[in-house]
Amino acid sequence: MLFTTATLAGFAALAPSAFALDNGVGRLPSNCVMIVAWNAFVCNIDDTIILETASLMQSLGLQDAGYTQMNLDDCWGEKNRSADGVLQANAERFPSGFINLTSQLHDMGFKAGIYSDSGWRTCQDYPGSYSNELLDAETFQDWGFDYLKYDNCYIPFDDIIREGTLGRFQRMADAIANLSSTSGQPPLIYSLCEWGWSQVWLWGASMANSWRVDNDIAANWDSIAAIINLASFIPQATNFYGRNDMDILEVGNGDLTYEENKSHFTAWALFKSPLLIGTNLSAVSSEIVDVLSNPEILAINQDPVVGTSISPFRWGLNPDWTSNSSFPAQYWSGPSQNGPCSCWSLNTLSEPADMFFNLTESPWIRAGRSYSVRDLWTHSDNGTAIRNFTAEVVPAHGVVALLLQDAGDEPDGIDPLCAVYCQCGTENGSYVYGGCTTEY
Repeated sequence: MLFTTATLAGFAALAPSAFALDNGVGRLPSNCVMIVAWNAFVCNIDDTIILETASLMQSLGLQDAGYTQMNLDDCWGEKNRSADGVLQANAERFPSGFINLTSQLHDMGFKAGIYSDSGWRTCQDYPGSYSNELLDAETFQDWGFDYLKYDNCYIPFDDIIREGTLGRFQRMADAIANLSSTSGQPPLIYSLCEWGWSQVWLWGASMANSWRVDNDIAANWDSIAAIINLASFIPQATNFYGRNDMDILEVGNGDLTYEENKSHFTAWALFKSPLLIGTNLSAVSSEIVDVLSNPEILAINQDPVVGTSISPFRWGLNPDWTSNSSFPAQYWSGPSQNGPCSCWSLNTLSEPADMFFNLTESPWIRAGRSYSVRDLWTHSDNGTAIRNFTAEVVPAHGVVALLLQDAGDEPDGIDPLCAVYCQCGTENGSYVYGGCTTEY
């Protein structure tokens, strides 16, 4: 998929500052980090697996880290609605029904999520919610669910619905809003799963708390790199009440290396994407639990003051605004409540590399100031950066995640007089360095 620089810059300029459902429901940081059953179990889910996984979240410390929700994905129901048109829990796998299940989850301190579809059927051929939106929203609320993932399969013919993708998802958004108005209960947190690179990020914020921005993730580096590449062009779409959803975390799955797992988790967290664990916790290693529960990375994802995503300040290997699904942007930053800049450098190469940037390349850094450097993966203070920073020997597909905090004026007498030479001039109108340079 190739785009011109002008086209991609135009897309980014169009991305809205998210304003969806600014009513206190679904606002970061609450309910941001969750667990989902799909990637680990597919359709092999039942109430025992759900409750056992919830217990593992507690015993492994993930609930304390902030993972506060259990979500069911597809395949939870019977193949057909009841005689009066109501969705039904699968009698064999959920014999006690969902009111009992959600009550147990709530008693354990979790919220509960469920899945449906905007078409005739779900992606695994169970009943969808098209033409039954309000009935299904009422059912989910009566069952005790707090969250709805809403998928995009079995779309009705155009001459039936006479709506585009936006219109189909809007039907459920309206049903959720109407139900909340009449019942007096908080609306379901609404997560769109449109799974195609379309303009969902342009309109998703008008109706939902999160929206998928790409196809289903796979547990390999190529898939993760491609999603990071896409995210580099739409960071403006994320804020407290609406978030670009990069899809389920594959941390610990497939053949991802330890460094790739760290990079994957860091990217999703600093993008402020919903963090949905897709790993079978009964088989997970302590190393992977440590990745998923890194408190300093989660603190940025859960920042109560800054809801926006990080964004690239330099693409690095490629010219800025280049779309390259194998080698995405490498240098990113954003503001943080704990410091003016949370930064990360991503080594997209398949071999170790040093990574250098000038501090003032990031818009959140002030010229003429020095910055203390906190490494969010080694949990260590790495001295003071003046003018620039170099991360040495970053592993293949590895990441360096930093929190930079103002440490006062830089020392006197530093040459050059401007960190970035371009247009560096004196009061009498002369250039100090003879104009501009692209050198950093």
